[in-house]
Amino acid sequence: MVKQLDYHTIREIFTRFHTAEPEPEGELEHVNVYTLVVAVALSAQATDVGVNKATRELFKIADTPQKMLDLGLDGVTEHIKTIGLFRQKAKNVIKMSQILVDDFEGVVPNSRAALQSLPGVGRKTANVVLNMWWHQPAQAVDTHIFRFGNRSGVAVGKDVDAVERAIEDHIPADFQQHAHHWMILHGRYTCVARKPKCAACLIRDLCLFEDKNL
Repeated sequence: MVKQLDYHTIREIFTRFHTAEPEPEGELEHVNVYTLVVAVALSAQATDVGVNKATRELFKIADTPQKMLDLGLDGVTEHIKTIGLFRQKAKNVIKMSQILVDDFEGVVPNSRAALQSLPGVGRKTANVVLNMWWHQPAQAVDTHIFRFGNRSGVAVGKDVDAVERAIEDHIPADFQQHAHHWMILHGRYTCVARKPKCAACLIRDLCLFEDKNL
């Protein structure tokens, strides 16, 4: 396993990320916090592009929990049928919406525990919502971040929980807010799984990955 990078190197890495893109944003389309929760939950084992394609029309007619309930299970299923595991996800969206109406007066809660109590919402989804909507420095670790963190030495860990802790422990506080997006975008477009684009990487001189594709 690659060793954990030191503070000064990590600060330089995120300084470069910040210079290249000061305000990185997630790629899931949403119109409010409720549609963000739904979109992130639907993105499990699916691409953001695929989720956006499916939800674009859905969110035009169902952008609140009650409107989603009014649309019904069949209506939700029809809209998201192009997404993997769509039947179970549609059931989760309906169950989630019912709980929000019954227990939270139709308002999405802003604590991790409350978010994770919703069907289809795990720790990663909760962290994405806390970060993107409420601007908390919550770190959602997906496959791109896990790969980049371990390859580069930015956040080393044997599992997603360990990488999440490494991000919180080692990335300077002033970069914590956007760390998730910088890493996910870098992993998605540059530090890709096969044939990483090391020649085009702005941190290739700092990264500890030995098999650089130059």
